[in-house]
Amino acid sequence: MIPAGEDRQAGLKDLQSPLMQTTVQSKKDHEAAYVAAQKVVETHHALADFLEHGQTLAQIDRFVGETIKSLGGVSCFYKYRTGRLPPFPSQACLSVNDCVVHGTAGYLTREMKDGDVLSIDIGIKYRGWFGDAAWTYVFGEMKPQIKKLTDSGKESLHVGIKELRPGNTYMAWAERVQDIVENQYGFHLIRGLGGHGLGRKLHSPPWISNVLPSYRGEWPDGNLPCEPGTLVAVEPMIGIGTGQIEQGHREWPIFTADHSMSVHYEHDVLITDDGPVILTEGLEQVRDVITR
Repeated sequence: MIPAGEDRQAGLKDLQSPLMQTTVQSKKDHEAAYVAAQKVVETHHALADFLEHGQTLAQIDRFVGETIKSLGGVSCFYKYRTGRLPPFPSQACLSVNDCVVHGTAGYLTREMKDGDVLSIDIGIKYRGWFGDAAWTYVFGEMKPQIKKLTDSGKESLHVGIKELRPGNTYMAWAERVQDIVENQYGFHLIRGLGGHGLGRKLHSPPWISNVLPSYRGEWPDGNLPCEPGTLVAVEPMIGIGTGQIEQGHREWPIFTADHSMSVHYEHDVLITDDGPVILTEGLEQVRDVITR
C-alpha cells in the first residue's frame, strides 16, 4: 500500500532517504519476519479456497479479516492513514479489473462474475513484524490477453527478485522488470507506484520503483546498494494500455487512466549475503484461477 496522487508525493518523500537502516539484524529477526510473511501466504491460500463467482468484495474482505484473526494477526491496512486520505476502511485491498491498487470493500458493490480480474493485497502485523503480499485472481477461463498479462506480472516478479543481491543497486531490479513487462510483453508498468522497505514498520526506505527514472533525481533510492539485512516488498503493477493512473479526490482506489485491465503481484524479500530470500515463498502455488 503506497500513497498516490497528492498524498503519494508526501509518502515518497518520507520513503526515499539515503539513510537506510538494516532491518533484519539476527537469525531471530529473520525467523520472526518469515513467520509474519507466511501468515500472509496462509491467508492467500485460504482465500483461494473460499473465492467463487457471485461473491461481493464485502464478503471477500470479511473472510480475509476473519482468517487473519484466526491466525493470530491483525490487518495492518484496516484504518491505515496517510496524507489527506480517510482511514482505509477494509481488511485488504481488493482491486477489480481497471482498479490497479487500493480498492476498498465498498467501492464496487456488484458480485464477482466470469472474466473479472481481482488483485488482493494483504498486510498482516504478527508479533511486531509486518508481512505484505499481493496476488491476482481470475474468475473463469482466462482469455489469451489476460493470460499474457498475468504471465508478465509473475515472470517479472520472479526474475526481478534475482537482481536484489549484494553488488547491485535497486536500479537493477527496475531495469529487469521493465524490460520483461514493457519490451518483451508489450504492457505498461504503472508509473509512480512501487515497492518499499518493511519489517517492524509497514513502510520504510527504500522506495523501489518498477521503472528506470526518466530524469536525474527522480528516484534517489534507485542508486542505493542492495545491503544484506534489508527487507523489501517488491510489487510490479501492470496495465494493458497505459502506465498512467487516475484517482478521485480523497478516494483510495487507483485506476488505469484508460480503464484497461491491470494486475498486481508482490513478494516480501530479504536481501542476504548469499542473495535474495523470498519470505512469502509458497504464494506462487496459490490456485489463482477461480472456476467455482
